[in-house]
Amino acid sequence: MATYNKRGYKAPKPEEPKDVLPAEPIEDTFDGNSTTAEVFNSLDEGASRTEEWVAKNQKPIFIVVGVIALLTIGYLFYDKFLVAPKEDEAANEMFQAEQYLTQAVNAQTANDSLYNLALNGGEGKYGFLAIIDKYPGTDAANLAEYCAGTAYLNTGKYKEAVQHLEEFKTDDEVLKAWATGAKGDAFVQLGTPANKEEALKFYDEAAKVSDNALTAPRFLFKAGQLALDLNKKPEALKYFKEIKEKFSTSQEGVLIDSYIAMLE
Repeated sequence: MATYNKRGYKAPKPEEPKDVLPAEPIEDTFDGNSTTAEVFNSLDEGASRTEEWVAKNQKPIFIVVGVIALLTIGYLFYDKFLVAPKEDEAANEMFQAEQYLTQAVNAQTANDSLYNLALNGGEGKYGFLAIIDKYPGTDAANLAEYCAGTAYLNTGKYKEAVQHLEEFKTDDEVLKAWATGAKGDAFVQLGTPANKEEALKFYDEAAKVSDNALTAPRFLFKAGQLALDLNKKPEALKYFKEIKEKFSTSQEGVLIDSYIAMLE
């Protein structure tokens, strides 16, 4: 049913809700004072300073980069075209000297002539001394130091042997033990008590280089014998007992009980 407004009638105004607080304006949290803005500003400033520094130092930077590149290329060129061929040449030259040394070591009797050929060369090939002189810095020259030391040791030139053995450098434990023990042999042959004390140090060092059953018991036994010669019985007993404990099946370990019994 239709409803008509009476003349002069006014509709009541809707009541405003009570206890409603006016809305507060929303603040912009990403303003110039916010922490995030500060971080970005500092990054921008740092980047700008870096760009300025690069711009100012562009020439020195290019020079440094260029020098590094040249050094790298130079090293590669040096290694490939100079060092490698030099190593091959030195190894080829030393082959005959190594043959002389092998023949001398395996000879039934001392053969100084073969050792001298190994040192000084023969059949148109260099000896170890020339290899050391003409190819310094090569692996062949380093090995020639050891070989020359061995040759001098076997020809009674003990000071020269020590000099060359001192120059020899290696990471191979067995070869290092042999070289160190050879220095001990040379000092023993020099004969004085002071030299023998030095020899004992080298034997001890050679025994400690590696626990392999080839070199360790050999130099422990030499150290024990030399300690006995120097009247250092407790030290000698220590070396002999170490052979029994660790290397009883070695050649030196076969008769080691008799040495231990003698000292206990």
